[in-house]
Amino acid sequence: MSITAERKQELIKEFATVEGDTGSPEVQVAILSERINNLTEHLKDHKKDFHSRRGLLGLVGQRRRLLDYTKKKNQGRYDALIKRLGLRR
Repeated sequence: MSITAERKQELIKEFATVEGDTGSPEVQVAILSERINNLTEHLKDHKKDFHSRRGLLGLVGQRRRLLDYTKKKNQGRYDALIKRLGLRR
C-alpha cells in the first residue's frame, strides 16, 4: 500500500526542480499521486476497508490544495505538472 523508499527517491529525482529538492509542490504532488494510485488499487480488492478509504480522501484533498496553490502561484508549472502526471482537471 505505501510506496517504497526507492520509488520515493525516483519520484523526487524525476520531479525535482533543482538538485536536492524534496519540498516543491511538484515533488509533493507526485508522491501523493503515487500513494493515491496505490490506495485506489488496494480499495478495488478490499471494498469494505473504510479506514483506508478515509485516508485516501485525505490524500486527495491534500493534493488538491497543493495543486490549487501551484495554479495560483504559477499557471505554467501547474499545467506542466498535471500533464506529466496525467491528472484530469
